[in-house]
Amino acid sequence: MRKLLFPLLAFLPALAAAVPFWGGGESLPVATPPAALKPGEFVWLASVAPAGPIVVVVTLDDQLAFVYRNGVAIGYSTVSSGKSGHSTPTGVFTILQKDKDHHSSKYNNAPMPYTQRLTWDGVALHAGGLPGYPSSHGCVHLPSVFAEKLFNESSMGMTIVVVDGRTAPVDVAHPAALAPVDAKTGAPAIEPRLQPNEKHRWNPEKSPEGPVSIVMSAADRRVIVLRNGVEIGRTRLYVAESDQPLGSHAFIVQAGIGVGESMLVDGAAARNWLAVSLPGYQVAGPGSDLAAVVGNRLRMPQDFAVKLYPLLQPGTTLFVTDAPVLEQTTGEELTVLASGAGEHP
Repeated sequence: MRKLLFPLLAFLPALAAAVPFWGGGESLPVATPPAALKPGEFVWLASVAPAGPIVVVVTLDDQLAFVYRNGVAIGYSTVSSGKSGHSTPTGVFTILQKDKDHHSSKYNNAPMPYTQRLTWDGVALHAGGLPGYPSSHGCVHLPSVFAEKLFNESSMGMTIVVVDGRTAPVDVAHPAALAPVDAKTGAPAIEPRLQPNEKHRWNPEKSPEGPVSIVMSAADRRVIVLRNGVEIGRTRLYVAESDQPLGSHAFIVQAGIGVGESMLVDGAAARNWLAVSLPGYQVAGPGSDLAAVVGNRLRMPQDFAVKLYPLLQPGTTLFVTDAPVLEQTTGEELTVLASGAGEHP
């Protein structure tokens, strides 16, 4: 009996120190709408925008978090924010401290893995319980896998915007696939839609340098171009066989020259595009190359494509989706309230 007892006693501290695991173990398919996520579920597609500034928008009303890189959503997740009496403050914050293996100094040494501190008085993003409603003591709980991925991609000083329906424009409180806020300041930054007589918009001077992301949405019939997290152009998109879905696809320009003629610009040399893997979609097989997805079904005005063509340098990404990427709601525009580090409303 004693021989069995001693190994058991030795094993108990390890059990006590074990870190709980919260939420799903892998990303849902990229086509999953944010509103369809169940508690603990998330979508992560970092390859859509591998470079550029990152900003996170946490929407308290919806209990969701959206991660944008270079202006494009690279992930979204369910969260659990502060419960009654321990509300999560709204406002614009920056990451003050990162601690992969943090334990709470307030609440019985509770594990708070992948902590990213927002205020010095205890508000942070970290992996934690996700019952489907606000349950924390002020922090924003994330699924364990999502929290780890975000921790690994983020950096000190990254902007975090926490909003609810009272403190933000509707388009920020219920954001779409393009970043509704400036990645540096957290201020609302939603570009107006094209007017009926407006063929396209091209303003490269708004962001003269940095990584480029191109988004094509069949639902919105739009092409959006972002550089270093700032929209520099948009135009209309023409979709052949519009009753047939495109799916979700991501491509990245590699070094070298492609084969044949460009799929975007008539008469120009093809770029060397590589299809990248997205959760829920197979890269290999028919329909996964640029010619099959874009060349045969999607067209943009050629005067716009000619302006865009020089930006197709190695590292530029193209994301093609059936989903809408523009803001879909309207309502009273309110200013995001800056609660400040450590202050509660």
